[in-house]
Amino acid sequence: MTGTGTTRPGRTERGTLDKAAAENFPVAPFFLPRDWRVDLMAVYGFARLVDDIGDGDLAPGGADARLLGVPPAEAENRLVMLDAFEADLHRVFDTAGSGPRHPLLRRLQPTVRRRALTPEPFLGLIAANRQDQLVTRYETYDDLLAYCELSANPVGRLVLAVTGTSTPERIRHSDAICTALQIVEHLQDVAEDLCRDRIYLPAADMKRFHVQEADLATKIGGASVRALVAYEAQRARDLLNEGAPLVGSVHGRLRLLLAGFVAGGRAAIHAIAAAEYDVLPGPPKPGKLRLLREVGVTLRGKG
Repeated sequence: MTGTGTTRPGRTERGTLDKAAAENFPVAPFFLPRDWRVDLMAVYGFARLVDDIGDGDLAPGGADARLLGVPPAEAENRLVMLDAFEADLHRVFDTAGSGPRHPLLRRLQPTVRRRALTPEPFLGLIAANRQDQLVTRYETYDDLLAYCELSANPVGRLVLAVTGTSTPERIRHSDAICTALQIVEHLQDVAEDLCRDRIYLPAADMKRFHVQEADLATKIGGASVRALVAYEAQRARDLLNEGAPLVGSVHGRLRLLLAGFVAGGRAAIHAIAAAEYDVLPGPPKPGKLRLLREVGVTLRGKG
């Protein structure tokens, strides 16, 4: 990829980048300046790939392992793959070396240099996925927030860095929004996460609402499960409201992008509520009209 981002993605990149369309929030919408879109997609490619490594969702055939120099016998070992990916990330920041091996990291390198990005948020995302291999339950809400500090908040910080709008207050608001979006995603994916032997509902809250792990394995959520989901959804809603002033602190097309993030979370929470907080049959998804309505509400500073 050249510094202008004009090179077309290869098959290995395309399979990852195409997943942007399925996200709860806009990744790099058409109305943004082209250079922002190029850089935001480069950041997204990194974040999506590290999640796919951590979730075991890489494309079959072992191409990613080969690119990262991981022997075929270790290609299914997620911790080995994450270590190799982290080593390749360091090559992005090594100006004296030959550069990274993976095409998505080669795509990221000009973005890092153009926007003077630091390694910390990228390392946080890798650490979150490493934690997913070792920690499958969270005792308290504070424990979950600490996980979101690694798994979600770096994304918002990178958006602010790419757009040159980082300030301490904006970072604080961004962290609240990103944590909320992560919690909403966990609520949508309770059944899917359980299939991976992961539960992101805090154990202390499950105990408070008399929810057992077996209750999460049913096809339809009982009253206790729904009450628990409603409780966590309200927490996410409060975090979105806490972070929403970020939208009014910026102008132009960036304001519309950030409104899309907040609106995506609010619309997803509305979809969960419309399903009467029964997330076990599958993830409740908002429609486009609801999303547009929430964008309008957010841009007006309401919600």
